[in-house]
Amino acid sequence: MSARRLSMLRKCPSYTIAPAGPSDIPRVIEVDKAAGTLFDPTGLLSEDALADHVPEEVLISAIRQDQLDVVRMEDGLTVGFTLVSHRGKGLYLDQISVDPAHGRKGIGRALMDHVIRKAVDNGFPEVTLSTFRDLAWNAPFYASIGFRPIPRKAMEDFMFDIEEAQKPFMDVSKRVFMRKRVRRTPFRVTRSA
Repeated sequence: MSARRLSMLRKCPSYTIAPAGPSDIPRVIEVDKAAGTLFDPTGLLSEDALADHVPEEVLISAIRQDQLDVVRMEDGLTVGFTLVSHRGKGLYLDQISVDPAHGRKGIGRALMDHVIRKAVDNGFPEVTLSTFRDLAWNAPFYASIGFRPIPRKAMEDFMFDIEEAQKPFMDVSKRVFMRKRVRRTPFRVTRSA
């Protein structure tokens, strides 16, 4: 076990990550709203975006497709979640949120490790996401765990669609798509003619 993972586990030993169930939905919405308050002072999101949360019907669908995972305290309280989907050739991180009352304990990093393992376990070669370029808990955080910016010329169609959907709620010029390759082909297959 790496020193970083051991340190992380020492910081949050009483947390577990598991697939979400329908009973988690009200708390996931609370966590989403609480995490959204971190953006209040940044001016990066519109008032509508700040007041919004992942819709309940999206969460229900994600539960059915094993795309919503939660992190719970020992007493069962949900304090964070990830929402993912299959887009392009990889797993896309639609949302990650941690209740600010439980922030800075390694939970976000543990959730990202979980997403990466989920991608590998499901045969995806990469994880992609969209995030704010200059917020410490956004692009710099993802860069610290191996994500790299995707140049616009290398963006996939679904990324442009996401960007269009985000435009009414934020300045997308301040955002960046990032990728982490998670699976390498262990050998090269050559075909003879």
